[in-house]
Amino acid sequence: MKLHQLLADIDIKTPMQSDIGDIPVHEVTDNSADVKEGYVFVAIGGYSSDGHDFIEASIQQGASLIIGEKDIDNLPVPYIQVPNSRKVLGMLARKLYSEPAKEKLIIGITGTNGKTTTSYMLKHLLESSGKSCSVIGTIENIINGEKIPSRNTTPSSLILHKLLAMSTDEVVIMEVSSHGLSQCRIEGVTFDYCLFTNLHQEHLDYHGSMENYFQAKKLLFEKLAPGGTAVVNTDNPWGEKLADHLQHEEKNVYRIGASVSSNLRIADINLQNSTATVEERGESSAVFTPMNGIHNMYNMIMAFGTAALIGVSKENLLPALFQFKGVEGRFEIYKLANGAAVIVDYAHTPDAVAHCLATAKQQGAGRIVHVFGFRGDRDPGKRQEIMSVTASMSNQYILTLDDLNSVSFSEMETTLTWLNNTYGNEKGRIIPDRTKAIQTAIEESQPEDWIIITGKGHEQYQQSYKLPARSDKEIVQYLSSPENV
Repeated sequence: MKLHQLLADIDIKTPMQSDIGDIPVHEVTDNSADVKEGYVFVAIGGYSSDGHDFIEASIQQGASLIIGEKDIDNLPVPYIQVPNSRKVLGMLARKLYSEPAKEKLIIGITGTNGKTTTSYMLKHLLESSGKSCSVIGTIENIINGEKIPSRNTTPSSLILHKLLAMSTDEVVIMEVSSHGLSQCRIEGVTFDYCLFTNLHQEHLDYHGSMENYFQAKKLLFEKLAPGGTAVVNTDNPWGEKLADHLQHEEKNVYRIGASVSSNLRIADINLQNSTATVEERGESSAVFTPMNGIHNMYNMIMAFGTAALIGVSKENLLPALFQFKGVEGRFEIYKLANGAAVIVDYAHTPDAVAHCLATAKQQGAGRIVHVFGFRGDRDPGKRQEIMSVTASMSNQYILTLDDLNSVSFSEMETTLTWLNNTYGNEKGRIIPDRTKAIQTAIEESQPEDWIIITGKGHEQYQQSYKLPARSDKEIVQYLSSPENV
């Protein structure tokens, strides 16, 4: 592709030299380490590093053109200044890969909790009706049936368009994070359906306030294709606010909730048998989920409603609900030989933790033992509320380490001690080594206990611990194996 083709319709701050339009472009990248001869390097101002600092290195590796935001002169290769490098990267990737999303049905899911579970539920329902689906999200990317490791919930726009170009599936279901939205990672993609699950306190260290967090989530719905539909959980107050805003903008909104004004009305929820009765245009359906809890009931109803909107008949949908096998790291249950249960869940917000503990009570837990930690230098504003939730809802809790990130072990240990002394109670104790904390909870368990391990879910540990495991799931399996019991 020639440069003038790649840059057509892109906002350029300074006039482009007339003699560079025919430069051939082999590839585009924002990582200087990937640059080869004939590459375009896009310099992006990051949060830990600035791509503009790597312009010289990219030129030495063969970059034929540099695109950036800063006013830079006297480079040995052409330089184009743009207002927003992140946005331009997505636009370039879209053109370079020949608009890979245009022949597919694209579904974006955003919200604080439930993105992953809803995406896997929806994938299952659509594939049960014969549609092939790709998934781009937190646990992994699944393209043409192949699992590809995922580094971020929403990948960079360059990787995103590469994945879309690889996919030969009919449908692409994409988790869309607030970070991904605010950093223009979905630039160049339009969506046929945009789903909003809920909004609760999270990422305020990044966004600063709940209103800013909401505004970031709302950006997804600006990417709705003409005639596209927003599917919104209006039982969440932020969802109600979003639905009203979108309807004011005359966009198609499909409301899901208990209100009589909902398009898909939730008439009844029975948590004992994990069923809900939903109504649409006077017709009732019994929706079932094999995953426990009110939060997963809402996830399943959202997946059910979206699949029906896409055109899957209820005759196909209702039987498929019973065949869903759950999601890795989302309320995964392991039974111990002594009759206790261990649950591994990704919950890391006050609302999600409360749902996990409440679900255990609803399912008949004798005692609840909660094992959890906090991530170093991440959103400290939610820690007090999580402590309050577990102090009131669990019978015992063990504070332990989560990812340290840039925080030292000793600093995090001091933080845990302060949190427990300030917001905890006599139910709690601190065992910094995560594997030993889980081991203690299992060894001390009694029949009918439910040990709830939250915060990591499917994720691997970032640091090493005393026992041989790289995840909560691994340590539970190790400790519950016959030779270790």
